[in-house]
Amino acid sequence: MPSLLFCGPKMAACGIVISIWGVIMLAMLGIFFSAKSAVLIEDVPFTEEDIRGDKNPPQNIYSLYNQVGINCFIAAAIYVAVGAVSLCQVRLNKRQEYMVT
Repeated sequence: MPSLLFCGPKMAACGIVISIWGVIMLAMLGIFFSAKSAVLIEDVPFTEEDIRGDKNPPQNIYSLYNQVGINCFIAAAIYVAVGAVSLCQVRLNKRQEYMVT
């Protein structure tokens, strides 16, 4: 029977720690971008041409804020998936530790 184990116990634990940090950080960034925090204006991808030709510039900026917030939530979900895989690897390593071959 092939084993699904592909990383060691230390790498799996490191993956869990990095995933937890990534989920916390990106979820908070997503919340702050969705709340349209003025501090994060430098991270919103827009140019002066986007504002000049628009009749309602705040709405364009707000939609960009929301898009960046959604991207942060998507990245946080990817970190959740990586954390789940790392957790499975930790459990498989623990189970292999007790198996007699």
